Amino acid sequence: MAEQINSAAGDTTGSGAKRWSFWPSILRWIPTSTDRIIASEKRLLSLVRTPYTQEQVNIGTGPPGSKVRWFRSVSNEPRSINTVTFDSKEGSPTLVMVHGYGASQGFFFLNFDALAKHFKVIAIDQLGWGGSSRPDFTCRSTEETEDWFIDSLEEWRKAKNLSSFILLGHSFGGYVAAKYALKHPEHVQQLILVGPAGFSSETEHMSERMTQFRATWKGAVLNQLWESNFTPMKLIRGLGPWGPNLVRRYTNARFTDLTEESSGLLSDYIYHTLAAKPSGELCLKYIFSFGAFAKSPLLYRAPDWKVPTAFIYGHEDWMNYRGAQQARKNMKVPCEIIRVPQAGHFVFMDNTSAFHSAVLYACRRFISPQKDSDSLPEGLVSV
Repeated sequence: MAEQINSAAGDTTGSGAKRWSFWPSILRWIPTSTDRIIASEKRLLSLVRTPYTQEQVNIGTGPPGSKVRWFRSVSNEPRSINTVTFDSKEGSPTLVMVHGYGASQGFFFLNFDALAKHFKVIAIDQLGWGGSSRPDFTCRSTEETEDWFIDSLEEWRKAKNLSSFILLGHSFGGYVAAKYALKHPEHVQQLILVGPAGFSSETEHMSERMTQFRATWKGAVLNQLWESNFTPMKLIRGLGPWGPNLVRRYTNARFTDLTEESSGLLSDYIYHTLAAKPSGELCLKYIFSFGAFAKSPLLYRAPDWKVPTAFIYGHEDWMNYRGAQQARKNMKVPCEIIRVPQAGHFVFMDNTSAFHSAVLYACRRFISPQKDSDSLPEGLVSV
């Protein structure tokens, strides 16, 4: 990890490198770029045994008929979605995996091998994240911001020539996946929402504790930072040479079951994805109010649901499953809610085997249509 970061620091090019060359190495900003993100991704995915291909899928300059280029970007250069596709058995159902806020597709590195045995697994970096293009983000409304992600995902689907697939989204990626399925239900065979954001509304689900906190000066300051679009990534960039160490400390503290090698590679990967040019991260204040309450809650769209859906939550997930429970009452399609023990918001990393069982159970009609048993795997809890 340290060697990777130090070597990256020494690999600066251009005028920026000359400008800062007189600084001691410890005070130099750690550079990053799309190439460095892809390189760190490759190192992280070296831990995965299943062969895969990585590609940049061209999605053009903007969706057909749009008056803006991804979105209001001053550049008309084509944009691309970083995509990894894993080898699979012929005829396997396609599973598209969408990461959450502040993450990238590499966060699923512990899941690819197990899932590739049953699916054609395709994982993407959303537009403005990871190794995908990072256009200038100048959206100014919830609708525009949602279109940024939904339409870029649809253009990616067209470019990949996928007619239908199982769509899995985690956290904010779950919000995007659900909104995509509402707009393009004909392409989604099954929706798997893993600790999805966006089901709770501020008016109906804000706890008394949150209400009291927002009334304090600390709450007021944090709310102002939120509304000014101050993101955690800005902190990482601002710390410069100390940024990687902060990310490393977070990774070690949050993902305690990882090996030293895995933790180091993941830390390196996370740092480069967070420190790169701000783009998709600036969606935050347009999608959610302070406290992660959706401005356009999915709860209110439940009657419009057209795709069978499975919710998967870690038992200690800070995303409340009760929002999904309430939404299910108004859905007219099959819907199940599964809770995974000994897991938090990153359920797919906290309890990988139980998470894989939950995904396979949710997709049982695609991978084992001949089996009559609908019994939930041991250890999982159905709500």
